[in-house]
Amino acid sequence: MKSKIYTFVALLATMFAGIVPAMAQNTGTVTDTVLMGPSYANEVYYSMSAGEKGAVNRSTWDIAFRASRMSASIIINDGSSPNGVELYTYPKSNTSGWAAVDTSGLSGWTKMYNSISDWETGAFCVNQKGHPDYGWGIYNSVSHNVMGDSLFIIKLRDGSFRKIWIMEKYSSDNIFEFRVAKLDNTGDQTIQLDCNPYSTKNFVGYSISTNQVVDFEPVASNNWDILFTKYMGINNGQPYPVVGVLSNYHTKVAKFKPVGPDFISTEKATDSTRSFIGYDWKTFSNETFTYVVTDSLAYFVQNKSGQLYKLVFKKFAGSSTGRIVFNTQLISLTGVKETEKSGFNAAVYPNPVSDVMNLVINPGKARFAVVSMLDISGRSVLSKRYDVQAEELSTLQIPVSELPSGIYMVKIQAGGKVISHKVIVNN
Repeated sequence: MKSKIYTFVALLATMFAGIVPAMAQNTGTVTDTVLMGPSYANEVYYSMSAGEKGAVNRSTWDIAFRASRMSASIIINDGSSPNGVELYTYPKSNTSGWAAVDTSGLSGWTKMYNSISDWETGAFCVNQKGHPDYGWGIYNSVSHNVMGDSLFIIKLRDGSFRKIWIMEKYSSDNIFEFRVAKLDNTGDQTIQLDCNPYSTKNFVGYSISTNQVVDFEPVASNNWDILFTKYMGINNGQPYPVVGVLSNYHTKVAKFKPVGPDFISTEKATDSTRSFIGYDWKTFSNETFTYVVTDSLAYFVQNKSGQLYKLVFKKFAGSSTGRIVFNTQLISLTGVKETEKSGFNAAVYPNPVSDVMNLVINPGKARFAVVSMLDISGRSVLSKRYDVQAEELSTLQIPVSELPSGIYMVKIQAGGKVISHKVIVNN
């Protein structure tokens, strides 16, 4: 009898004009594990749809350059184990002072870290003022190159110091030119790093210690969504080395807390920044000397293809093994090319539902969505317009406690496109 009901609902769905059914919804929970290794020596690149894509040793590079022709971002390896790279802007001179840097008072200089909010503001770019000032250099409107105007002092993982001058980015050629030397001017060399062979990656690294280019991303940037790693975060308002999860470019995340057994979301929580998932899904217990994972916290992760996944952390072993256990669940997979292009996607949770239905939606380029519910006879029992943020995940809470138990079709319309989901109401 159950299979007949579902068949009838599927046929009913095709009768509703304009409804585009999602290809997959609530396909089951998968438990997965990543191993960062003792002292978190490795970082792990992860795809929500395909699982782990590679674990790499973090200690192979010191600085890294954005491989995109249109970017001037330069990051440092501030999370490498056991000691991260440190960067300081040289405050006593511009590039004309290269030959005679004076590091007296360095302990009082401000350290520069990669931004916790975006990949484009690497440590070298922290002082940027906006175009044409990129922190380490100024954009030239004639040549379209970025010309280095600042000197930096960098402390490597072994405790030694170098001075570094990012001399120029040749934008049309996608080549960075930089100069590195020891503080006493020995080992002075100028390097040209060609980013073109790494155009499918986010960054290409360079080891100042070994004078080698380092291709440290194991797969193309389109093939991973989140990164398990050690990085400089903010703890109690201060920079602090943490272990957590960073989001790839264009990966969007929504956070839900508290989450009960039937999942009750709170207000709108959406972000596409670098460390939105971050590290605070766990805390250290001074009583048991172990890490405790927050059991009332869940994330929704939307990848570049528009697929929406639920992510819930379960265990964190700490520095002994760097073992992290978590659950993933595919919530929604948009199956129409037009909706994939716009980013339009939607999912409902929980299902079955008895009180409040949570609707997670990315409306694409639209700024409002119309949500309708139809009973099994095709009669509309709810229809309401909601204002939403274009190209962002939003959470709408829709009361269903007054509806009779049964099977309903939820129709979400935004920007002329429609997605539908079957929902079971148990009251």
